[in-house]
Amino acid sequence: MATKSSRKLKPSRKPDYWGAKIMKNPKVAFSLAVVFADALLVGLIIAYVPYTKIDWDAYMSQVTGFLEGERDYRNLRGDTGPLVYPAGFLYVYSAIQYVTGGWVAPAQILFGVLYIINLCIILFIYVKTDVLPWWALVLLSLSKRVHSIFVLRLFNDCFAITFLHASLASLLCENWYLGLILFSLAVSVKMNVLLYAPSLLLLMLKAMSIRGVISALAGAALVQILLGFPFLLSNPIAYISRAFNLGRVFIHFWSVNFKFVPEPVFISKQFAITLLVAHLGLLIAFAHYRWCKHEGGLLKFLHSRVASGLLSPNSSSLKILKEEHIVTTMFVGNFIGIVCARSLHYQFYSWYFYSLPYLLWRTRFPILFRLAFPNSLLNKSNSSNKKKKFTFVGCCGFCSLMMFIGVELCWNVYPSNVYSSVLLLCLHLLLLWGLWSAPPPESPYKPQKTTSTVEKGK
Repeated sequence: MATKSSRKLKPSRKPDYWGAKIMKNPKVAFSLAVVFADALLVGLIIAYVPYTKIDWDAYMSQVTGFLEGERDYRNLRGDTGPLVYPAGFLYVYSAIQYVTGGWVAPAQILFGVLYIINLCIILFIYVKTDVLPWWALVLLSLSKRVHSIFVLRLFNDCFAITFLHASLASLLCENWYLGLILFSLAVSVKMNVLLYAPSLLLLMLKAMSIRGVISALAGAALVQILLGFPFLLSNPIAYISRAFNLGRVFIHFWSVNFKFVPEPVFISKQFAITLLVAHLGLLIAFAHYRWCKHEGGLLKFLHSRVASGLLSPNSSSLKILKEEHIVTTMFVGNFIGIVCARSLHYQFYSWYFYSLPYLLWRTRFPILFRLAFPNSLLNKSNSSNKKKKFTFVGCCGFCSLMMFIGVELCWNVYPSNVYSSVLLLCLHLLLLWGLWSAPPPESPYKPQKTTSTVEKGK
């Protein structure tokens, strides 16, 4: 009888266990509070801040042409010019037009819900990696510009970045196939997501077999083909050249960065090539000296992966990557692309804002700390070790917070000017230097278990 009663009590312990676990973790509890507070803020913004019409009418015109049967990308246009986004954009905004009837007010509510969904996903990523202190999570909901991008501008960047964050969350859960599909969906809405592609490919080579990498990439490519199929049938050259145009030149006036560069230089091919070379060089340097340091460098890692792939394409001895390594590689790879981008418009801030707190706390800025505190303060007795550690963390948090505020201020100067652009570039370069000089983890891999599934979702 005692055994039976104890068995009956077991199911009731599960809800209490999970509830207690959530309440005991300050980051989870604080994240829930951040989501609730930000939901109220979004509601107030929609209710009381005037909507700014920028691209909405153009989006609706382009979608209307698509819904009326036009499949040639040359003929899909709006108030701001021809359609320059991949096919996923049309499907997403066609659904929005169907739900809202093309009216702005219900669309703002829809984008407000999207904002909260995206915030929940990114908070999950931050809690999973456990890099930031709990109080710093509030920074993710304090951007005036990002709130404006979501609920006052209704840009397609919002859907692209939400799909991207969902993809990253899937990678953290070791579901690489689903992650690649979501990544492809993000690219189908806006091409800027491809800035994450080099980092993602490197991580795939680390976490998956060669056959797994090929099949995952094939699945991502299939998504693009299926979404673009009607347009590829009609005029494939027009679709590919318009939707995936890598040579677009943005208007100098609207650029937030490099505003100090004279316009003739800004729009020149030489400037574009210089930035492209810098972009590729930085990616290779970080991949060789930082992301593949544990494996002996980029070339040695690629050689070992190719050799092991040829010998055993279905190798089950692959290790599982740590969450911090995945997020750091993805966020840093994208940030390098941001630093080297020729033009950043205001809505492009959403491309990397949500990674800023993570990147800033990954740097720790050791040299700034040493300048602020003389060596005499660091060489005291062992009894003050805890105090020194607290002081170090506090100083690093203060430096990160100041840089975060500086970047946010630069993005809220309208129109941008020489001074805001110079300050933004300096902050970007300082952050990039901090990421380069930060000590890497001892190993990017989790300790091996006896039974583990390397490639979930297969």
